[in-house]
Amino acid sequence: MKFLRVARLDDTDEHVYERAAQVGELAVPGSFLYTFSDEDPAEFQGKRRQAFSHAFLGVGSFGHCTVVTIAEISDGEYKSVVESLARHFMDAYGAPGLQEALPYAREEAEYAASLCEHEVNTLLALERVVDGRGIHETFKVVRPQANWQGTEVRIWKAEPDD
Repeated sequence: MKFLRVARLDDTDEHVYERAAQVGELAVPGSFLYTFSDEDPAEFQGKRRQAFSHAFLGVGSFGHCTVVTIAEISDGEYKSVVESLARHFMDAYGAPGLQEALPYAREEAEYAASLCEHEVNTLLALERVVDGRGIHETFKVVRPQANWQGTEVRIWKAEPDD
């Protein structure tokens, strides 16, 4: 099956988030961080605002990342994601037990998997906003190009000063 995996294009995540997710760990959108909270995301500032507005959540570290890639995972890895999320719901949000937390964890994992309709190695970015009707997410797709596999890709060129 396909699932979201943390990717990095540079070390920016280390600077813009309180805790950066680790490259290669599985990820979910993570909007539950804000829907389970009593705080108003519209009031967030700094790194919290950046995480709310643009970050996915790594399921191993529960740190944030700006981009994810679509990857193939095993059934065992998927089960591990669900269990990790359920335990996180118990530890961080006071879910009374694993059985009570599992349905919410499955829902989050299923949602993440539903975003993986694209090819493996496709990059996704996230934009999240809040308004009077709730939290809204938009996902942006960056499709892999043939020359991305092990070759240099230039996005700008240095020019000499005149």
